Amino acid sequence: MSSRYSRRRFLQHTAASAGAAALATFSGTRYVLSHPLTSDKLRVAVVGAGGMGGYSVGCALNEQLVALVDVDDNTIANIMRDTVRDQATPKIFHDYRKMLDECHKDLDVVLIATPDHHHAPAAIRAIDYGKHVFCQKPLAHNIAECCALAKAARAKNVLTQMGNQGYCGEGIRRVAEYVAAGAVGTVTETHTLLDRNFGGTGGRPPSKPVPAGLHWDEWIGPAPFRDYHDGLHPFSWRDWKSFGTGTIGDMACHRLAYPFMALRLWEVKKYSVECLHTTGGSDEKYPQDNVVCYHIPAREAFPACKCYVYDHAELRPEVMKELEREYAVEWSEATLFVGTKGYLKNDARIVPDADHDKFPAPPRTLPRAKSGGPIEELYVCIREGGTPVANFTDVGGPLTAMALAGYLAQMAGVGSTIEWDVDLMECTNNPEVNAFVRREYRNGWEVDV
Repeated sequence: MSSRYSRRRFLQHTAASAGAAALATFSGTRYVLSHPLTSDKLRVAVVGAGGMGGYSVGCALNEQLVALVDVDDNTIANIMRDTVRDQATPKIFHDYRKMLDECHKDLDVVLIATPDHHHAPAAIRAIDYGKHVFCQKPLAHNIAECCALAKAARAKNVLTQMGNQGYCGEGIRRVAEYVAAGAVGTVTETHTLLDRNFGGTGGRPPSKPVPAGLHWDEWIGPAPFRDYHDGLHPFSWRDWKSFGTGTIGDMACHRLAYPFMALRLWEVKKYSVECLHTTGGSDEKYPQDNVVCYHIPAREAFPACKCYVYDHAELRPEVMKELEREYAVEWSEATLFVGTKGYLKNDARIVPDADHDKFPAPPRTLPRAKSGGPIEELYVCIREGGTPVANFTDVGGPLTAMALAGYLAQMAGVGSTIEWDVDLMECTNNPEVNAFVRREYRNGWEVDV
């Protein structure tokens, strides 16, 4: 597999072209399938059928489900019995590498919903075979993989989509339109609550026998091998550095996406990230209760701005508490824009309601997604042309990479500020955190970064 790329070339291209896709400006370019459609149905493989993979299975059944990959025999049995039933007879695999080697000539699209550590290894292999790819957020396990996937997608001229569902929605565009219309004046701060708290302390629990039907070597995949133990399959892997991306990796692709679009953060080539609070963490697990602040420098159309990100609502700032007390605002997963003239929530409502009612609703100037769901939009773009709104090159890669820069600040520790250079893809003032920009792979599972 060859996916070598020039980081500088990729990032220069991203800075130049991200605006169009990030704001869903569809070019109408018609992409050509690597293998012509044999019918009006797209030929689909699903990689990861449990959890969010259920969405993939449902979307695959709306087309032609060719192959189903999952490491758990029980998950496969349940999906086949309860969802697939007699609608399809897919080939069953436990290893997406084998599936792609055997089935690539019979596929048009690959839908990925695995644990985070498999995202890039699965997606880049599908891209290298010339397949269109959907991958759940976060796009990758680390920043280097984000860039590798973005570069590969462009080189192979395939359509891609990351599964941060809100990026297809109306709400995120209305927020951007309200900000652009000056609804709250000049935005000076944003405050984003992620509403999770992945991570912990300590090392691994005692080893246990692998549960019947779980293909453990394939579950471990590219990560360093370890014995099976509690707290991994099927969900709690998010706590662990080898498999998940912590709270900010998991959830910022949803919530940091609002300032990313409204403030055009893909344009920023250098910024700093300050760690304001963190607890716990260990060599094995992510820290918890994190608060980081992205210091965004001034640009031609925007003044300097601070973007705060909090793991959960208990860490919310005083400005959010004041709005709760004064206007009965409630927060969970949320972003608040603080401007020189007021406050805007991520539901495109100015606070208070009286100010919202006074402000003329801005026109809908941004093009909308072609469909309300990310997989469905990918399908439409394959058939009709255009660029998916959260494609890997322009949105999925840069947005995930920005989120994961917050993790680098967490690794630097409370009181530390990292200086991040997007073009160089490195921290310029604290070289130690650059160890977290990429990872090592088990033999046979590599991503060429």
